[in-house]
Amino acid sequence: MAKTFIFGHQNPDTDAISSAIIMTDFEQSLGNKEAKAYRLGEVGPETQYALDYFKVDAPELLNEDLTDQEVILVDHNEFQQSAETIEKANIKHVVDHHRIANFETSAPLYYRAEPVGCTATILYKMYREEDVEIKPEIAGLMVSAIISDSLLFKSPTCTKEDKEACEALAIIADVDLEQYGLEMLKAGASTTDKSAEELLDMDAKSFNMGDYVTRIGQVNTVDIDEVFDRQDELEKAMLKASAEEKYDIFILLVTDIINSNSKVLVVGSEKDKVAKAFNVSLENDTAFLEGVVSRKKQVVPPVTDALTEEA
Repeated sequence: MAKTFIFGHQNPDTDAISSAIIMTDFEQSLGNKEAKAYRLGEVGPETQYALDYFKVDAPELLNEDLTDQEVILVDHNEFQQSAETIEKANIKHVVDHHRIANFETSAPLYYRAEPVGCTATILYKMYREEDVEIKPEIAGLMVSAIISDSLLFKSPTCTKEDKEACEALAIIADVDLEQYGLEMLKAGASTTDKSAEELLDMDAKSFNMGDYVTRIGQVNTVDIDEVFDRQDELEKAMLKASAEEKYDIFILLVTDIINSNSKVLVVGSEKDKVAKAFNVSLENDTAFLEGVVSRKKQVVPPVTDALTEEA
């Protein structure tokens, strides 16, 4: 049997890393012993907290050419968010909860996408459908991914299915959701020990929106002002990255995980359109976004609409 590479998106978050590990366990349980989890970036402190708590090793960093290799994508489908040689790979399966864009294959595949808050929720359903045992450490990673993507059920992306899955999995993993969830989220919320470049890159994705390449980064914190005290430094780094990578717009969403609000910093040629997307005015390139916590549901759709509408 050919080796199967399983990985999530670039700049991986807890769902991307966890889902790669979970999907690998699922594949191996069904007989694909050559399945192996990889990552497309460094492991963040929140994710490392979960891995350490459940005593699971981080996946290996993917450095191989994927030409003609068998791959499974989790927690993403857009090629610009994936591995460098993904267009030359043989994509066998996708499990995702995002929009479908910039994606095509030359052969049929299994594609499972559901409008839930987390890829791990879909994987939980797959385990149950195939009657595959969920080990405590795998349940723990599922719990961690759902908590991360739903901000402990506060995000508008969170569905009834996510919450019910997480509650069932917490029993298998033997964790208290509230206590464990807050500790895990706080582990990833410190920003003072990171450079501007690290903050911008730790959870960032690129999107093709009409004629524009838009970069959207998100930083979760317990103190928004702690991040914006470094606004000049962040703006310089955003402009530098935009020039080097040809981003038309760079948006940084700084999210208060306790109070469920965000403040946005925007650079680029179409700042006014981004402001219009949120029905706000930018002051010093920033705006407060009350109740906005989800990039997928509350940022990408309105910004896409604003950038693709005809003048």
